[in-house]
Parts: sequence; structure tokens; C-alpha cells
Amino acid sequence: MAALAVVLALAVNRVVPALSPAVVAVVAGAALANVAGVGERLKPGLAFVSRRVLRVAVALLGLQIALPQVLALGWQTLAVVTVATGVTFAVTPPVGRRLGLTRGASLLVATGVSICGAAAIAAMHESTDASDDDDAAGALGVVVLYGTAAIAVIPLLASLMGLSSAQLAVWTGAAVHEVAQVAAIGAASGVLATAVTVKLGRVLLLAPMVALFSERSRDAGSRPAIVPLFVVAFLAMVALRSTGQVPGAVTDTIPQVTGVLMAAALFGLGTGIDLRKLVRGGRIMLLGGIATAVIAAVSLAGTALLV
Repeated sequence: MAALAVVLALAVNRVVPALSPAVVAVVAGAALANVAGVGERLKPGLAFVSRRVLRVAVALLGLQIALPQVLALGWQTLAVVTVATGVTFAVTPPVGRRLGLTRGASLLVATGVSICGAAAIAAMHESTDASDDDDAAGALGVVVLYGTAAIAVIPLLASLMGLSSAQLAVWTGAAVHEVAQVAAIGAASGVLATAVTVKLGRVLLLAPMVALFSERSRDAGSRPAIVPLFVVAFLAMVALRSTGQVPGAVTDTIPQVTGVLMAAALFGLGTGIDLRKLVRGGRIMLLGGIATAVIAAVSLAGTALLV
């Protein structure tokens, strides 16, 4: 069932590149669960892909990140990425609490918006006990809604403000949620390579964020591990890629492999979503809008000043 969902997700992604296979797969999982239901025979396999396969996908994500390429962006761009990500991650949970959302929902929105969309949401959801599947569904809805809107809005605003191509690339990579959405803007605007590299610099921040909140969960007595092993594997893959010894055939193929595994994992996660609860979750969409505005504003200000 997960394999069929992946085929569907890849087909939709070919038609609409801005929709990553992972996002399409989680929607398909939710549709299956809420329209036809998930039989008992499917549950063990779906549990496997939503946990074990997810961990492998996050670990392999590290093979897409070469530290020399990220560092070559320069301290100015790295400062924009770090500050925008940090401010958004810090501001979003308190705002979520003011809106009456759970700690888990606020944490997942903060992670998805500030770091790397669906992959970050899934990794954080797997690493802590603070969130449930409905929280994950709402956070993924935020990524789809505001990230897709950014594909049209970011280039338009950049044109109106007279940003250079270099500034557009940095702003896109530092503010837009999903790698696929960044790639869509970059390809249409002629800044694909730089925008995606900036985005991968944000993805690199996934490991410390997940490790930090996994540690907090351990202190609360809910988990025995300080840092999940798949996060350690992610960092090991980054280190391996950064040596420059990984064959080109592997680095060219890894994004597709990771996309397939992540789509399978998020399909499994999507089958646990109750759409009736999600429809009533207008506050999480409001929080997502606020978080998106924060990261867009902070990264734009940094880009205008430093790039």
C-alpha cells in the first residue's frame, strides 16, 4: 500500500513539481484513512514505514549536504539563515501557547516553518512524545498552504522591491519551507543552485534542533535516549558527503531515494490523521501564517542588509 502511494506521489510531483512527493503522500494517507479506513492487516506495515523507514530517510538526507558548499555561501548568508531560523523557532511556540495550541502542535509548526518542512516535522514528531498525529497533520497543512503560496508571492515581492538575483536566491532559501518549493522558485527565477544550497544550510540545523528537544524529553522521563540514533546517522552522512569521497553517481541518486523513502514514511503517518479534527484546527493555520511571516520578514531584512 505504501509503495502504491509512493507511485502516486511521484506522478503528482512530475505534474506539479512544487508539491513534494512527501506532502502528496501524507495527503493520500489521510484520504485513505478518512474515506475507506485502514484495515488491521495494513497497520503493522504502515507502522514500519512511518518509523523505521522514516529514520533511514532522515539519515540519508545528510548525504545531500556538503559542508564546503554551505560554507562557500559566505558568513553573510549563513548569518541570515541562522538568525531567521533561530528567531522563528524561538518565537513560534510562545505564540502558539497564546493561541491555545498544545506544546506539540506549536513545536511541529516551529520546526516545519523554520527548518525544512515535512522532513523536519516528521523527524521532530518521531523524536519527542509531545505531539500526536493530528498535530503533525496540522503542521504539514501549514507547510503545504504557505509554502505553495510562497512560490508565487516571493518572486513577485522581490520584483516589486528591486532585489537582485543573489538577494532573491538567499531570501528564497532562507524563508521558503520545502526544498521542492525552493527549487520551483529557483528554477523559474534562474537562481536554482544558490537557492537550494542556502536551503540545505537550513536543513543542516535539523540535527541540533531535534537533539535539543529529544534531550528535554529525556529529562522529563519520557525517553531514555539523549540523541536519537537516526540524528547521529544524519550527522555522519553530512560528514561523509563533506569529505568529497562519495561517488557522483551516489550523490546524484540520493535525493530521489530519500524522496521515495520519505514519501512512504509520511504516507504511513498520514493514515493516522483524523481530518475532522484537522478541519477544526484553524488556530494552527493562523500560527503557521504568523511563523511564515516572521521567517520571511527576518530573512528579508537580513538579506537586504548583508547580501
